[in-house]
Amino acid sequence: MKRTLLTYACTVFGAFLQGMSMSLFLFPHSIPSGGAAGLALLMNHWFHLSLGFSLWLANIVFLFFALNYFGYSWTIRTIISVATTSTTISILTPMIALPHVHIALDILGGSILFGIGVGLLIRVGSSSGGMVIPALMIASYKNWSPGKVMMGINLLIFLLTALVIDYKIVIYAIICQLLSTNIIDFIYAFKFQRIGPFSANLRKK
Repeated sequence: MKRTLLTYACTVFGAFLQGMSMSLFLFPHSIPSGGAAGLALLMNHWFHLSLGFSLWLANIVFLFFALNYFGYSWTIRTIISVATTSTTISILTPMIALPHVHIALDILGGSILFGIGVGLLIRVGSSSGGMVIPALMIASYKNWSPGKVMMGINLLIFLLTALVIDYKIVIYAIICQLLSTNIIDFIYAFKFQRIGPFSANLRKK
């Protein structure tokens, strides 16, 4: 019971950190933190949908895949994660406007929060949704690093976002990915002595 409560608490906290990284540091510069965020920015650009709602739409298809591949428990945790992240973005974006001293500082701050948040989510057997889902599927099948697989998938969406919105976005997004994926891999591989292993049993139904 205590482990279950801790798992869901970490899921909500990790998703909250992810939402903060997007709304406060990355989205003000139209920098996608990942593939789903890139799709959300494109939907916001094309259809003027709110970023929080756009993020939900970008995740729906992948959640169906998650239900079939990872099972109900994992998918429920991921839905909670997506809901927490989307709600955080919807609330913080119109309410808080940080003074943006320099884009490099925002990229650094956003990458650190995003990496910690997503790393924590993966570690407790959840995910941030979006491209993390196919990345984990490929990583588990090929025994590759989930962070590096996610970066490869996201690069394609970053290029599209850069072509549509601003070519500089792809440079900023790649820097963000390089920083955050290393943090994700560190947290994913780190040994928590007291908490014990939280790695998801990816095929457990």
